[in-house]
Amino acid sequence: MNTDKIIELAFYTLPALITGGVAFYSFQTFSNSEEKRRRFHLLKENQKQSLPIKLQAYERLALLLERINPSKLLIRVAPLNDNKSDYQNLLIHHIEQEYDHNLTQQIYVTDECWTMIVTAKNTVIQNIRKTTINPEVSNADKLRETILSNLFESGESATNVALSYLKTEVKDFL
Repeated sequence: MNTDKIIELAFYTLPALITGGVAFYSFQTFSNSEEKRRRFHLLKENQKQSLPIKLQAYERLALLLERINPSKLLIRVAPLNDNKSDYQNLLIHHIEQEYDHNLTQQIYVTDECWTMIVTAKNTVIQNIRKTTINPEVSNADKLRETILSNLFESGESATNVALSYLKTEVKDFL
């Protein structure tokens, strides 16, 4: 008789355990899907807010590359005197100032993109220094002419290469 009671108790308990297990599984699945849905909406909202900031960073970096482009830099920054070393220092100062002003934008772009921008900046500075030590360059106006003629002879400047990479990254981003 004692065995009959245990079997009867098992008949009552087993369906309750199965129902409880199914309810627990259903609740767990629902809870997980709700969490995923909330995360998705939060991510979507964050992207709405961060997209304009990232695009603004790309715009600022494009402006940086345009401003340190030697053809535009030499037109914008005129020599103060005939000394080529003074003019070299003035140009490099303007480049470094532009770079420092946009330094924080690196957190919004990929490491490869930032490396391209830093490389372009360093290449422009190196070309200015290399042209300045040329013995044929005697004054600031000759330095200007020589930098521009070297730029036109080489075809594409480092800033244009970096700018095209930046544009490609923005297209991939959008």
